[in-house]
Amino acid sequence: MSTYVYGITAASHPSLPDGMGGVGDPPRPVRILKEGELAAIVSEAPEGLRPKRRDLLAHQNVLSESGAAGCILPMRFGSVAPDDGTVTGVLAERADHYQERLRALDGKVEYNVKATHNEEAVLHRVMSENPEIRALTEANRKSGGGSYDERLHLGEMVVAAVQAREAEDATDVQHTLEPAAEAVSVGPESSGWLANISFLVGRDDAASFLAAVEQVRDGHPHLELRVNGPLPPYSFVEPGPAEPAGTAFGAEGAEG
Repeated sequence: MSTYVYGITAASHPSLPDGMGGVGDPPRPVRILKEGELAAIVSEAPEGLRPKRRDLLAHQNVLSESGAAGCILPMRFGSVAPDDGTVTGVLAERADHYQERLRALDGKVEYNVKATHNEEAVLHRVMSENPEIRALTEANRKSGGGSYDERLHLGEMVVAAVQAREAEDATDVQHTLEPAAEAVSVGPESSGWLANISFLVGRDDAASFLAAVEQVRDGHPHLELRVNGPLPPYSFVEPGPAEPAGTAFGAEGAEG
């Protein structure tokens, strides 16, 4: 039976609550595998596991409950090893790395911030900032809408201005929030977001970070911010441009 890995912690981590259930239907019992000074929080891996809401929540719940008692290096949903021996082998092989990450991430959480434009507000801002666009818009209006080429040219100018504003706003979001965090991880680009950034924040500094988020909102009324957290520090298990969290065990799913 393959082994599902929720996270990695110190071997001295307190015992898990009795009867803790993990992924699967029925939920698979969660247990601890120890190897030297490290331990992995695991269960049996169900057949055909997919990122369904029930299992995503179960994965998150195991990390939340176990993380309340001490630092956990979270694996992403779908991190599966062929067997227990493979898990303990990885713990032994990467012991120095995992111990360093546990020290670095102790007492810290992740906040993910995604930003989008309010379409109407950003168009208004682009118009107010760009006299050439305003002049061409007014000329087209006076001529009954303008020719096809004139409308096309105006549309291209507006798109370019909005894209430039997106890049500038993404930089502003990161630079404003960065001083309130201990580390930053920029997420993959997506057509749905102009910024997708994760911030590593000390638990005791969460209020200061959220105050900085409100500062961004106040200074950028044309932006819509979505803040998710506090989360286990998924984006910081691997420092720098290394393999994503969970790939040492063969991640088969995606965190929701």
